[in-house]
Amino acid sequence: MKQTLRTKRRLKSYAATIIAGKHKGKAVEIPAVSTTRSSKAILRESLFNTLQFDLMDKPFVEVFAGSGSVALEAVSRGASHAWCIEKNPAVYEILRANVERIAPGEITTVRGDSFEEFEGVYREATAGGERAFFYFDPPFSIREGMEEIYDATITLLERIEPEHCETAIVEHMTRVDLPESIGALRLEKKKRFGKSSLSYYRPAESDEA
Repeated sequence: MKQTLRTKRRLKSYAATIIAGKHKGKAVEIPAVSTTRSSKAILRESLFNTLQFDLMDKPFVEVFAGSGSVALEAVSRGASHAWCIEKNPAVYEILRANVERIAPGEITTVRGDSFEEFEGVYREATAGGERAFFYFDPPFSIREGMEEIYDATITLLERIEPEHCETAIVEHMTRVDLPESIGALRLEKKKRFGKSSLSYYRPAESDEA
């Protein structure tokens, strides 16, 4: 525990703010570590402008949470509850502190490997019968290993059942083209923000509804 606390104190961080909703203007601490990025404000604003009122009273899962900035924005804008998974122990402490300070009781935080913890979180988030939103922002690098992280993320997406999914969003490097279809999900649109992009997937059955 002492080592974890010392590691946390050494982390450099900066502040972002909740853009809109009941927690608008509250500060979110963002850890500045190589494996964790906070979604840029312009990207987050575009994301939630796209989701808008569809998010109301729906579960929201941030799979590679980091600071939890996306999940915090989601509950601020009306998501019924959110779940955050984060592996890095020092970053997790910042995530938990952000949640306790801004939205206590509205977000469940899970410390662990997203690839191992996803199944349990997925089942818990969808247990009430509501279709959930899923946000995947896997840590990426222009160095070796990038392809593996996306392949592993696609495997998680393949587990999502259409009856349990409203929308699944993947934040990824713009130069990476994700598949048109992943399991029961179909690519609806892709929006570019410089080096980062958002790809939106919805159940294929939604196109026929």
